[in-house]
Amino acid sequence: MRLSPGEATDPARPIVLIGMMGSGKTTVGRRLGARLGRSFVDADKALETRCGVPIATIFDLEGEVGFRQREATVLAELLAQPGIVLATGGGVVLREDNREQLREHGFVVFLRVGAAELWQRLKRDKVRPLLQTPNPRQRISELLVQREPLYSATAHLTVTGGRLPIDALVADIIERLPDELKTGGT
Repeated sequence: MRLSPGEATDPARPIVLIGMMGSGKTTVGRRLGARLGRSFVDADKALETRCGVPIATIFDLEGEVGFRQREATVLAELLAQPGIVLATGGGVVLREDNREQLREHGFVVFLRVGAAELWQRLKRDKVRPLLQTPNPRQRISELLVQREPLYSATAHLTVTGGRLPIDALVADIIERLPDELKTGGT
């Protein structure tokens, strides 16, 4: 995997997982961090810890716009942490400044998962604010159509998740990482 000339690979550069809700960013991120000797950070959990409330509460109180602003602030802070594997929220790519920050400061891996698989993973979810609609299956498809081009444009590497076993997916990511990132980064 080659980065463009302005994107030299620092061994401590964060490895960042992007993709739709339910794509496996947290699960893959934990395993990837363990395999590479890197700390794992979940951006949504970091945001909840900082605010002291669940993301759903932030949506209720501040709406999606307020949530996205808080998410951008936390993202910038997390991208400054060397040697981590970072799982982001599914909508992090909606803001252009986030996409720029991700590409500039992280090595971005897009976990691509199709709408049918996402529905299987999320159909019982009663927590995610964006799925609290009369037709959550349709909402997943709509979000995927909107976001997939943004994920693809932001990513340095795209891997297809689907039903591939987690360990196989993690091994595929590691194999395709630039050599400099295969160490603990610290």
